[in-house]
Amino acid sequence: MSLRDLKQQFLEYIEIERGRSALTVRNYDHYLTRFFDWLGSDKVSDVTAVRLREFRLWLNRLESDQAEEGTLKKRTQNYHLIALRAFLKYLRKQEIKCVDPEAIELAKVPERMIDIISHEEVMRILDAPDTTTTIGLRDACILELLFATGLRVAELCKLSRDDIDLHQDGFSIRGKGEKVRIVYLTDKARELLKKYLAHRTDSDEALFIAHGKSSNLRAERNEDLRLTPRTIQRIIKHYSIKAGVTKTVTPHTMRHAFATTLLHNGADLRSVQSLLGHASITTTQIYTHVTDNQLRDIHKKFHKR
Repeated sequence: MSLRDLKQQFLEYIEIERGRSALTVRNYDHYLTRFFDWLGSDKVSDVTAVRLREFRLWLNRLESDQAEEGTLKKRTQNYHLIALRAFLKYLRKQEIKCVDPEAIELAKVPERMIDIISHEEVMRILDAPDTTTTIGLRDACILELLFATGLRVAELCKLSRDDIDLHQDGFSIRGKGEKVRIVYLTDKARELLKKYLAHRTDSDEALFIAHGKSSNLRAERNEDLRLTPRTIQRIIKHYSIKAGVTKTVTPHTMRHAFATTLLHNGADLRSVQSLLGHASITTTQIYTHVTDNQLRDIHKKFHKR
């Protein structure tokens, strides 16, 4: 079979058997297609260790789609290599002779930096919406829920009214890799959600929907009223500017604020890992360097001027 036919089988396999999200499948398709276009061949036998190394060199010199970024970031290069490695492993699983997937080594990437805003800045953003309007009340709910639960933006957008029982402290969420975890509401988040849902006169199942002119236009086009991740990003950017926060604030910034608040207040790393839905504790450890009070105390005690 040709490489492109095998790629299609592989994409169906990761979607059905492995339960990967539509976004993951789409990204893998993009990365593999880029490799096949570069390779200029449809034969499995032409995927050799030498050609893989040449592709890595080509990727390393490739200009990014974002002009200001220069060449492709190491992390983005690795996404291509991870997709390729997974594809080759699939071929081996199907007993198709191919180059050893383990021959693909990922590029070393710099330690990930996270965008941190202060607790005071978070509070200013949470207080920014005008809760006397339906849109402001909805936006206050979105901000409060992100900070209370540490939800990813895609997880937030998928929420329906029936997913949350306001008489309970927590609710189940299906996150990355179809993993289910429990997240918990604060009293403030619960109070705002009750008010927002009481204001709703529609029958849409989504927890957060478009209101006002936007909803009327969507209704005329028979479009879904559910908010998209891009809309949530714009909402958060709007309120961070309104609150006078000069740093770039995204939905993921609120997730970071959730994690660092827990760690600052004494939560253990394993618990934070579970609440965030991280598959590996290594991912959660990126927060430890910003919450290490012991190092701060040592610096204060022993560094004198």
